[in-house]
Amino acid sequence: MKLKLGMGVILVALGLLFAGCQNADPNENRPINETEADSGTHESSNNHNHDDEDDHNHNHNHNHNHDQKTEAIYKGVFDDSQIQHRTLSDWEGDWQSVYPYLLDGTLDEVFVHKAEDTGKMTAAAYKEYYEVGYKTDTERIVIEGDTVTFFTNGQEQSVEYQADGYEILTYEAGNRGVRYIFKSVEDIEGLPRYIQFSDHRISPSKSDHFHLYWGDDREALLQEVANWPTYYPSAMDGHSIAHEMMAH
Repeated sequence: MKLKLGMGVILVALGLLFAGCQNADPNENRPINETEADSGTHESSNNHNHDDEDDHNHNHNHNHNHDQKTEAIYKGVFDDSQIQHRTLSDWEGDWQSVYPYLLDGTLDEVFVHKAEDTGKMTAAAYKEYYEVGYKTDTERIVIEGDTVTFFTNGQEQSVEYQADGYEILTYEAGNRGVRYIFKSVEDIEGLPRYIQFSDHRISPSKSDHFHLYWGDDREALLQEVANWPTYYPSAMDGHSIAHEMMAH
C-alpha cells in the first residue's frame, strides 16, 4: 500500500539511538514523501528519524566497510533491498522509559553536550524538544516471546502481538526510516491494537534501545513524528543511559 506523509510543522527528532539517539537537527526530520507500506508479505524499510537518530555514530568492532554501511543505515541511508522482516525477539527484555530521567534532571548533561556539539539549539531548547518526544505514562515494558506487558501508571496489562509488516518513511531531509509493526492477536480494551518499533536497524538484530509508537489506528501512527517514547534496558541506571546517549 502507499502511504502519503504530509509536510508537517512538527519537528522530528533523531538522536538517541537509541538509545539516546541525540543527534541531528529536529527540523530535518519532517516526513514528506510517499512511503512503501507492508502489512504482510511485502517488505518496506524505514525508521522514524528524529533528532536522536540522525547523527548516530556507534563504534562497531567490524571491518571498515561494514562500519560505513552500519553508520549509513543508522543515519537513514539505505536501499530497500537491505531491509528484512524482524520478530519481537529483537526487542525481547525488560525496558524502562527515559522520560523520568528527563524530568528529574539526570539527562540535563546530555542536552548540554548536544547543544555544545551541534550549536543549533540551546540546552534548554533541546530539553524542551525531547520532553515532548519522550513523554509517556508507560514507565516500563516487558517483552517475552510474543507477549508484551505494559506498566502504565502503576497498572500492568499484557497482550500477545503478531508481526504486521513494516513501513518505509521518507523525511524532508532525504533520510529514511523503517517502522516495524505488530498487531495484537486480541482486541483488548485499554491496550494498543498496534505497536511500531523504530531503532535505527533494518534487519534482524538485538536492539539496545528503541522508540515506540502505539495506538489503534495503524495509518495514523505513521503520521506521528513528534512523540516517540524511548526505552532502554531496565538494568541501566539514569547516568549510564545519559553517558550512552552522549557516546553516540
